Amino acid sequence: MTRGKFIAFEGGEGMGKSTQARLLCDALKRRGIEVVATREPGGTPGAEAIRDLLLHPPGEGWGPQAEALLFAAARADHVQRLILPALERGEWVVCDRFLDSSRAYQGAAGTLGDDAVRRLHDVGSAGLLPDLTIVIGADSAEVSRRLRARDGEMSDAIGGRDSHYHASVNAAFDTFVEAEPQRFLRVNGDGTVEEVHARLLEALAPFLAEAAR
Repeated sequence: MTRGKFIAFEGGEGMGKSTQARLLCDALKRRGIEVVATREPGGTPGAEAIRDLLLHPPGEGWGPQAEALLFAAARADHVQRLILPALERGEWVVCDRFLDSSRAYQGAAGTLGDDAVRRLHDVGSAGLLPDLTIVIGADSAEVSRRLRARDGEMSDAIGGRDSHYHASVNAAFDTFVEAEPQRFLRVNGDGTVEEVHARLLEALAPFLAEAAR
């Protein structure tokens, strides 16, 4: 049986990743492809429990080391129990965030460092990488509007961090794309949902054509 394809969506807060991941799943299903839609942290009962701890932490919250360990633990369970079994069944997996979010948030903005995050991933998830990682970026004013519409005055423990932290996250994603252009696909997230989706499908066309061979 042919192994399925693994696609991850990445980017900072308010870039429209979740919406575009859902629309891509719908488009793949229309092509007759079996697709598993999932997210990080989350995707399995264990990882969803860790997600709640991360986004709504007890007490004073987690330090950068503990936070990175929790993300790595959630991902390890997610990979073992959902992602790898689906790929081995020949299904495609579309994931809202994966390793590169930990690299950007905990490694870069959280100053833990890229090497530490990658070592945790090697131990917990055997270094698994997506076949393609889509990074969505949008104008800062548009992002602010989306976040107000999404969160109002409320945000989770990570989304509610200061502008300097989120600027560091966005800069880290730019660095990743520049360093490994063969692994990443950058998509402009400005405009309507439909415009971004059309732009994404156009950019994905070579990957989809290759996968169909």
